[in-house]
Amino acid sequence: MKDSTLRQVLRLAVPALPVLAAEPLYLLVDTAVVGGLGGLELGALGVGAVILATLATQFTFLSYGTTARAARLYGAGRREDAVAEGVQATWIAAGLGLLIVLIGQMAAQPVVELLAGPGELADAAAGWVRIAIWGAPLIMITLAGNGWMRGVQDTRSPLRYVLAGNAVSAVLCPVLVHTAGWGLNGSAYANVAGQTVAAALFLAALRRAPLRPRPDLIRAQLAVGRDLILRSLAFQACFVSAMAVAARYSVAAAGAHQVVLQLWNFLALVLDSLAIAAQALVGAALGARDERRAQSLARGLTGYGLVCGVLTGVGFAAVAGLLPKVFTTDPGVLAEIPNAWWFFVALQPVAGVVFALDGVFLGAGDTRYLRTTTLLAALVGFLPLIWVAHLLGWGLPGIWTGLSAFMLIRLGALLLRARSATWAVVGETL
Repeated sequence: MKDSTLRQVLRLAVPALPVLAAEPLYLLVDTAVVGGLGGLELGALGVGAVILATLATQFTFLSYGTTARAARLYGAGRREDAVAEGVQATWIAAGLGLLIVLIGQMAAQPVVELLAGPGELADAAAGWVRIAIWGAPLIMITLAGNGWMRGVQDTRSPLRYVLAGNAVSAVLCPVLVHTAGWGLNGSAYANVAGQTVAAALFLAALRRAPLRPRPDLIRAQLAVGRDLILRSLAFQACFVSAMAVAARYSVAAAGAHQVVLQLWNFLALVLDSLAIAAQALVGAALGARDERRAQSLARGLTGYGLVCGVLTGVGFAAVAGLLPKVFTTDPGVLAEIPNAWWFFVALQPVAGVVFALDGVFLGAGDTRYLRTTTLLAALVGFLPLIWVAHLLGWGLPGIWTGLSAFMLIRLGALLLRARSATWAVVGETL
C-alpha cells in the first residue's frame, strides 16, 4: 500500500477506534458504579445492558449502509447529496427508535423474565430497561450520524460528539446512583442524558441540510438495511449458541469462554476501525468511477489486515501465561482457558483479513453477498459444529472449532469475491 493511502487509512481509522470503544468503556464505568450497590443491581444491569446492546447491534445498518451510500456521492463530488443520505437515515432512526420505545415499554417485563426468569432480579432489570429504552431513538440517531459522517470522510466530529455524550454519562452516573440515591435507575437516567447530548450534536451537524423526508431514499436505505439485519442475526445466533453450549458444559468452561470472547470482541473493535476506513475510501473511489483505485485499496487493505492479525496473534501468544490471570484467579477457569486461547490466537490473521474485506464490500454496497455468505457460514459451519460439540461433550475445543469453521468459510468466500471484478461496481448510487 502506498504511504499516501496508508496515511488516509490511519486518518480515518484512528479517530474511529475511540468511537467504537466508547460504549464498551462506558459500560465498564457503569458496571463499576452499580457494582457498589450489590449483586442484585449488578445482575439486573447486566440483563438490561444485553437487551440494549442487542437492539443496537441489529440496527447497525444505519451506520454501515449509510456510509456506503454517502461515500459514493462524496467520491462523485456531491457532498450535499451525501449529507442528504444522512438526513434520510436520521428520519429512519427516529421512527425506528420511537417504535422501539413503544414496544419496550410494553414488553420489558416479559423479555427480561425470558432471560432471567421471574423474580426480584427481573423486576429490577425491567425497571431499568423501561427508563433506558427512552434512549433508543437517540442511539439510532447517533448510529445514522456516524454513518453519513464516515461517508464524507469525517471521523473526527463523531469522536468529539460521542466522547462528549459519554463524558456526561460518566459524570452523572455516580452522582445519580449514589449521591442522589436513585440507585440502579440512576444509571439508566445517566445513559439517556449522555445519549441526548450525542444525538443533539449529530442533529446540529445537519442543521444546514434540507430536512424533508425523501421516500425514495428511505426505501433504498431500508433495502440495504434488510440484508445487514439478516447478517447481524447470523452473528447473534452463533455467539448466543456458543455461550449457551459453554454454560451447559461447565461453569469453568462458561467463565473461560467469556474471558476469551471479550478479548475477541475488543480486537474486533480495533479491526472494525480499519473496516470503517475501507468503507469510506472504497465507496468514494467507486463513486468517482475509479475502479482501479477501488481494487488497489482492496488489495492494500487486505494486506494491512493480515499484518495487524499476525501481530496481534503473536502478541497474544506471548502473553498466554500471564494475561488470563488479570481476568480471573479461579483455577478451574484458568485451566479451561487454553482450550479456547490457542484457537483465538490462530484466528487473528484470518480475522484481520475478514474484517478488512468486510469493510471493502460494505463500502462497495455488496451487502447481498455479505448477507448470503455470512448466513451460509453460520448454517453450514458454526451451528452444526457447535451443537455436535454439545451432544458429544467436546467443550471449549468444540465451540472454538465451530468458530474457526465460521471464520474460514467467510474468509474463503470473501477472497473469492475479491479476486473477481463483480463487486467493484462504479457509479454515484447503489
